[in-house]
Amino acid sequence: MNEILLWRKIARIIMLLAQRLGIDASQALDIFYASRVCTLLHEPKSGLQLMSDAYVADEIIMELQYS
Repeated sequence: MNEILLWRKIARIIMLLAQRLGIDASQALDIFYASRVCTLLHEPKSGLQLMSDAYVADEIIMELQYS
């Protein structure tokens, strides 16, 4: 995936996280970059880049619940 497209996807995911968790974007940014999902999103072979923003946000929320 093009680097700029990935950055835009990450921004949308962070905003979704902030909205769904009722937190500000700065906190959502911290949560995103601390997650295992973030690492997978940066690996094209994982296929996670092809998933919807909502799916990725849900994966991060589930990771928070089970950690």
